[in-house]
Amino acid sequence: MSKGLLVGLGVVGVIVLALLMVGGSFVSAKNQMVAKDQAVKSAWSEVDVQLERRADLIPNLVETVKGFTKEENSVYADIANARAGMLNAQTPQAKIAANGQLDGALGRLLLLTENYPNLRSSEQFMRLQDELAGTENRISVARRRYNQAIQDYNTFIGQFPNSIWAGIAGFRNNDAYFKASPAAEQVPNVKF
Repeated sequence: MSKGLLVGLGVVGVIVLALLMVGGSFVSAKNQMVAKDQAVKSAWSEVDVQLERRADLIPNLVETVKGFTKEENSVYADIANARAGMLNAQTPQAKIAANGQLDGALGRLLLLTENYPNLRSSEQFMRLQDELAGTENRISVARRRYNQAIQDYNTFIGQFPNSIWAGIAGFRNNDAYFKASPAAEQVPNVKF
């Protein structure tokens, strides 16, 4: 073989090897992006399940409170509207916004217990309130996991060279983080 042919084969070999390395990097990064995107969707599903559970508990809690309180119709209407908004929301962003409204409405409902001491002594109300508190804890854990999955995904697609592969493969930053509702930023007013 001539020296020119060997050099030519060497150059072709190096080019093929470089293409295989770049292609392998793309395939590996894309597979990881798909896995991380699915982790975000799975984490959102857990949040959604817990939000639905809470929405299912609310009518029972409202009916129990109605039995003790007669004149609090505006609170019941707010809860019904917020719950309907929650159940009708389709996207994570819409559900997050509806969840904030529901948080505020539920807070007003639970404040009624201060005005109705008989309500606090109701076994059914206490059981429902305990179930709701447990569900709120589950929602908190699910929200945290969801936000962590989004952060992991966004970090991965933002790193070089993954950012290049993400752009080519159509993966975009996900900004649907769960944030505290504006009502959570208010300092509670405690009276003894």
